[in-house]
Amino acid sequence: MATHTYTYKQFSCFNKTFTNTEPGPPSDVLHAFHSFSSAGATSMSADNLLAFLTDHQREPQCTSDDSLRIIQSLKGDHKTDDGLTLDDFFHFLLRDDLNAPFKSEVHHDMNAPLSHYFIFTGHNSYLIGNQLTSDCSDVPIIDALVRGVRVIELDLWPNSTKDDVEVFHGRTLTTPVSLRQCLWSIREHAFVTSKYPVIITFEDHLTPDLQAVVAEMVTEIFGELLYYPETDLLSEFPSPESLKGRILISTKPPIEYLDSKSCDDEDKKTKSADKGSQSPDVTNKVESDDKDVEDLNESDEKSYKESAPKYKRLITIHAGKSKGDFQEDLKVAGKVKRLSLSESKLEKASESFAPDIVRFTQKNILRVYPKGTRITSSNYKPHIAWTHGAQMVAFNMQGHGKSLWFMQGMFKANGGCGYVKKPDFLVEKGPNNEVFDPKRTLPVNKTLKVKVYLGTGWSSDFSLTDFDSHSPPDFYVKIDIAGVPADRAKKKTKTIKNNWFPVWEEEFEFPLSVPDLALLRIQVKEENRTEKDDFAGQTCLPVTELKSGFRSVPLYDEKGEKYKSVKLLMRFQFK
Repeated sequence: MATHTYTYKQFSCFNKTFTNTEPGPPSDVLHAFHSFSSAGATSMSADNLLAFLTDHQREPQCTSDDSLRIIQSLKGDHKTDDGLTLDDFFHFLLRDDLNAPFKSEVHHDMNAPLSHYFIFTGHNSYLIGNQLTSDCSDVPIIDALVRGVRVIELDLWPNSTKDDVEVFHGRTLTTPVSLRQCLWSIREHAFVTSKYPVIITFEDHLTPDLQAVVAEMVTEIFGELLYYPETDLLSEFPSPESLKGRILISTKPPIEYLDSKSCDDEDKKTKSADKGSQSPDVTNKVESDDKDVEDLNESDEKSYKESAPKYKRLITIHAGKSKGDFQEDLKVAGKVKRLSLSESKLEKASESFAPDIVRFTQKNILRVYPKGTRITSSNYKPHIAWTHGAQMVAFNMQGHGKSLWFMQGMFKANGGCGYVKKPDFLVEKGPNNEVFDPKRTLPVNKTLKVKVYLGTGWSSDFSLTDFDSHSPPDFYVKIDIAGVPADRAKKKTKTIKNNWFPVWEEEFEFPLSVPDLALLRIQVKEENRTEKDDFAGQTCLPVTELKSGFRSVPLYDEKGEKYKSVKLLMRFQFK
């Protein structure tokens, strides 16, 4: 156990020295080491380690090769017969590359329809900053794809000369980026992190001639990567597995000339009612820029008839056209579609139509996006959307904070591939055709026990005075459960004063009624008596993915970047 000496200036007059000692193995770790080592032995053999992995860590799939690999990683090939000393064993438990809190590979069933998955979804993916004045660029699109985002949103507008297509947030002061540049960046980075499909949602504000330009551009740039549906409208979406390495387009189809006059009249009434409440972010994006058939002049009509087939054949996920009656929109017809709602509209609709929304999302896709007043690119709480089965919960990836941590935590699941299989209760019907009711309070399903032992790494990743200019930091841990209302809970450890290597050894219990939708949020803060407590790291973990036993839990900064050294030693148990 190394000892470190730190000298701080006190009131600009004199220096004060603090001594911090790196902690040794907690008593629980000592007990486990001796329990799984051979009687009287001072080291843990490969067979002993395998027994520990299978019995204590609850990893029955581990093999002798796995235990040997761990020993080799810690001691080198030539010392595998020596086994692990207590210090080696403790070092192993602190290695998040060897002892992570969740699986790092895809392990969900990926052969169900797309509607059976939560999908990592971006909102206005081209914006660098706020929604009104920031630059548009392909850089945030690349960053999102590298982070595992699978749905990229592009707003398409004519350029100033009306002969090409640009991407920007319409009716704002955002500076444009060319569509061609965005598409090339998507092609180059789509499958860097995940091989599962990338979906591009177009918010289309184009003339028919420019729709034809987009059709040609998309076909040229994506080539064989582009997925073409075999039929005009799908009765069921294909699976993520069948679409690996493919790019899909989702948007509203071009004008349909066989629409009845009555449908057109109903649409006009709906749009007229909507216009009075629209903010810069359109209230219902699905239908915001449709033209009515009778508003088209002869030239427009001819252009649409010529361009529509080229553009329409690109669309795999059709954005459904609202009929103005929300309950009518949610009726499950023969063909599947995507419907978009703002966060506030979903919240309002969920008060009256919660089971109807769940039923709709069993076959169709629901996209939820931030309300128009979030001009700073902040985000909303995603759980109300997930609880109702919404697949595309669209977030501003530049909107750092607690809500985005929840999103990043959810999509750590399933190997970080960007697709998380929805719980069975959100995709199945009961014996009487009933579906899950998000408003119903359920009994406790299981209890999660969380023990926080110690933390390390801050002295490596931070400077001496990053937290306090006069003394070592005073760390404490906040642990929250985010999920359905009945499961939400907050806990907090004691504060460890003046120590870069805090030891807490505190345990908490969380009863969970819907563990499938629960996220464990862990945040370390540094206590500050005169100002707001300092941020010292965070992570968010999907509860159903947690591995039992002692685990090394790496922490991330406020933007979601992993710290090089900062981590916690924790233990997770279920009962």
